[in-house]
Amino acid sequence: MPADALARSRKRRNGYEVLCEAVFRPLAHPLVLVFAWLGVPPPAVVLASGAAGIAAAVQIGRGSLIAAALLIQLKTLLDNADGQLARLTGRTSAFGRYLDSEVDLLVNVALFAAIGHHAGQPLAGLVGLVALTSVLSLNFNAARLSRAATAEPETGGRPTEWLRTVYRVVYAPQDRLAEWVVARRPALISTTCVSVLANLGMSTQLAVLGVCLVFGAPFVFAWIAFAELAIITLALLPQRTPVEETA
Repeated sequence: MPADALARSRKRRNGYEVLCEAVFRPLAHPLVLVFAWLGVPPPAVVLASGAAGIAAAVQIGRGSLIAAALLIQLKTLLDNADGQLARLTGRTSAFGRYLDSEVDLLVNVALFAAIGHHAGQPLAGLVGLVALTSVLSLNFNAARLSRAATAEPETGGRPTEWLRTVYRVVYAPQDRLAEWVVARRPALISTTCVSVLANLGMSTQLAVLGVCLVFGAPFVFAWIAFAELAIITLALLPQRTPVEETA
């Protein structure tokens, strides 16, 4: 039964995020089975994940970096559990998808605000937030555009509509920008690029932040996010071809 449940709860992906698929998803699966047995709704797991992330940000602001590192890994476990639970129990929905995306953004804002506060450089924290959000957006959209995605059911009433409105304001411009970039750099949705970008996903990013916290240097994570975006941007720049000299 557990093996069958694991297969049914697995999300089909074009890219393989090593830490997510090999570590966090298997670790989250026992929680998924317990949640399914208890009848816990997937949105409740999303909110619990967000609460763990916000608590981690509070601990960073207080200087309790080890506690923050542990809470961030708990956030990642729960973040991997909510989607598995929804697929296992047949409760996937647009509401859950929008809620998950927006809670993740809220957590990232809180984490980078705390990192900037801890380092005494709030502007640098903002730069790190923008960089990480851009990398995650490109990661998501490269995978989305590389496959024929099927939309979640759009039923759910007014709460779903509220979340959809927020998504359109916050994420739709990012999605359109990614589509514009992919239209000019189709190689981004190749198997190789999607696989590389997959390993810059949320689970991996938060694992790296956890390492930075353990070593007492959360601010380094902002620089890592900025470096990731800089490298991707340089890779996307048009390649100049040498002009042949004419006799």
